[in-house]
Amino acid sequence: MTRYSRDMHGYGATPPDPAWPNNAAIAIQIVVNYEEGGERCLIHGDDESEAFLSEIPGAASWPNQRHWNMESIYEYGARSGFWRLYRLFTEKDIPITVFGVTTALERNPAQVQAMQDAGWEMACHGLKWIDYKDMPEDEERQHIRDALRRHEAVTGAPPMGWYTGRCSMNTVNLVAEASPCLYQSDSYADDLPYWITTPHGQQLMVPYTLDSNDMRFATPQGFNAGDQFFTYLKDTFDGLYAEGLDGAAKMMNIGLHCRLAGRPGRIMAIRRFIDYAQSHDRVWFTTRAAIAQHWYKHHPAPKDGLTPHQMERGEFIAAFGSVFEHSPWIAEAVFDGEMGPAHDHAPGLHAAMAQVFRHADQDKRRDVLLAHPDLAGKLAAAGRLTKESTSEQASAGLDMLTDDERDEFTALNNDYKERFGFPFIIAVKGLNKSDILKAFKTRMNNSTEEEFATACREVEKIARLRLNDLLLP
Repeated sequence: MTRYSRDMHGYGATPPDPAWPNNAAIAIQIVVNYEEGGERCLIHGDDESEAFLSEIPGAASWPNQRHWNMESIYEYGARSGFWRLYRLFTEKDIPITVFGVTTALERNPAQVQAMQDAGWEMACHGLKWIDYKDMPEDEERQHIRDALRRHEAVTGAPPMGWYTGRCSMNTVNLVAEASPCLYQSDSYADDLPYWITTPHGQQLMVPYTLDSNDMRFATPQGFNAGDQFFTYLKDTFDGLYAEGLDGAAKMMNIGLHCRLAGRPGRIMAIRRFIDYAQSHDRVWFTTRAAIAQHWYKHHPAPKDGLTPHQMERGEFIAAFGSVFEHSPWIAEAVFDGEMGPAHDHAPGLHAAMAQVFRHADQDKRRDVLLAHPDLAGKLAAAGRLTKESTSEQASAGLDMLTDDERDEFTALNNDYKERFGFPFIIAVKGLNKSDILKAFKTRMNNSTEEEFATACREVEKIARLRLNDLLLP
């Protein structure tokens, strides 16, 4: 048995209506990443200089040396870029979430005061602006605890949200362990918030973005001019806004950095975008904390229910062993295979079960066909059908036949089995007696090979309909 932890299904084809306040068609959330003073630097106790997200093409870290140019670029973000962004967002009355690196906030008290005076949300962006992917778990745990403690000391309140950015495979669980944060944002997996299960309980993820993000000014094949940034933001807005008007509202993330977006040649693109978005109705500019609070209220963490990939074996077989009629070996094989969150939904679990059925040899599949009862046959009359078959036959009115109709079904069942060697099988949901009789007579003209394939497809349809009654779509 293996379990696949990644969730490739998400909300599927029909995401939930977020029910944004005031019937908004889109929620726009702008993040200001405040990292200046938290980056790698010898005087910060690091053994190399910073090399990430700057104006220097192909920058590399300098071991055991200070990088004067890199340091001054980060200093620009604190000294000039921040204030340029601050003036724009306060002028336009835009709510902002700050992803604040704790050591950067400690070193920039005037900027922190301005953020708080403006009512910006102060989320935690880790202790230092460094890459955590190779850090030992216990050391990262201590960094997270130190960041939370020091963030509260700097801002006067614990953070409601967390985003490391350059995180490790342990980060999300370590944050859930250390803090009752309202949300985390180390995810790029969706256009809506979603819940995950951690060893420390349910955690709300409010996904972030790396595409509507000024970091692309500092990456290969990124933005070269403000117009490109504006066009991309506008196109993103237009796409999501149209979905929202069509009843499928989403959130739009915009990520900014003081040393990048705070340049005069780029900030005008942000100003133009804000003007464009504010010219539309039903637009909600907000903070990540407000989005999280809204999600808790309108889309709370799921309660315990059928979660197939987390079930014990006996529980799983009891729940799904009869999806393929009297053939629990299919459910057993699925359970013993690679299951994950995608199999917690009807399409995913059906796909896995259908693959087991299709991989089986012809004799094994024939046994599944033979396990199905006759339509309106002796087992039905004696009340000996499975509960699934009983419900399905009743839905087509096969439990309310006249004597003549019952005789006709009996004769057709016998003729069919004599010709093909297995019962006539059809997914009866949505059909009536006339539809079934017509299919009976049409399929009698098939070859044995054609009818075997048709019966197998109908078995799979029946299984899917049964799973639709048990699981989320």
